[in-house]
Amino acid sequence: MCHSDEHLVTGDLPFPLPVVGGHEGAGTVVEVGAGVDDIAEGDSVILTFLPACGTCSYCARGMGNLCDMGAALMMGPQIDGTYRFHSRGEDVGQMCLLGTFSEYTVVPKSSVVKIDQGTPLDKAALIGCGVTTGYGSAVRTGEVRAGDTVVVVGAGGIGMNAIQGARIAGALTIVAVDPVEFKRQQARDFGATHTAASMDEAWSVVSDITFGKLADVCILTTDIAEVSYTGEALALVGKRGRVVVTAIGHPDDTSISGSLLEITLYEKQIRGALYGSSNAPHDIPQLVELYAAGQLKLDELITREYSLDQINDGYDDMRSGTNIRGLIRF
Repeated sequence: MCHSDEHLVTGDLPFPLPVVGGHEGAGTVVEVGAGVDDIAEGDSVILTFLPACGTCSYCARGMGNLCDMGAALMMGPQIDGTYRFHSRGEDVGQMCLLGTFSEYTVVPKSSVVKIDQGTPLDKAALIGCGVTTGYGSAVRTGEVRAGDTVVVVGAGGIGMNAIQGARIAGALTIVAVDPVEFKRQQARDFGATHTAASMDEAWSVVSDITFGKLADVCILTTDIAEVSYTGEALALVGKRGRVVVTAIGHPDDTSISGSLLEITLYEKQIRGALYGSSNAPHDIPQLVELYAAGQLKLDELITREYSLDQINDGYDDMRSGTNIRGLIRF
């Protein structure tokens, strides 16, 4: 259960309703349609919330997260303009073309990534969004390198994976910022070397450990991206520092905070991160391999499991900060 589905409820993602929610999932293929020759019945797959056609200009340049098919994500129907879900005589959309809050779903081939048989699907489901987005925000968008100092603001399902992405990339110091003590404690298990309850506290920590040079990368993975956060994040990075904005902002916010003078004089950068700038057909199997090799933590991400009829309990737990990730097991 990911916070992006909560954005459907709040309206921060203006998706047409009604819709079957859910955009993270893994499962077994039951049937394939005509013309599908590289996916077969019985295959284990991860569903990716951003389809990758493999042939558009962006896919050809390795930017599958920006595939032209992404324009269909928030329209309601499938890519071909028709609906696969129906209820009470009404067409029902699918969150990000998937609708994983359903025992069965029908998705485009471009939204499916085949993985090795035997991969535990309950763990693989996490890679569909949160793991790939967080890991990529550090490794791809943030370009974290060995020896870097990294700040991750928001230690939830995406933030934890940004932390372990930074760890795998070789960051020397990783500061996890979150007001919830439980999440700060958990962050250390995923690779955080320091924690802070606020950005102000984080600035003091980062300034001290870097002798005033400040961080190389700051990644915003909060539940929502508020206008003030960019200015606070820019203050946490030093020269050539990179601020990665992964969190979703309010759709009516059209301004951000921060010192334009510092952006110029210190060459600071603000980078948006959609799906962690990842290329799903390549990156998802690689993340599965990192998990199999013991470098990527997936089991530890799951705080508790729920049945589908307990989904509201799961989202209550997410809002209260008691979950890193809740998992629905059918």
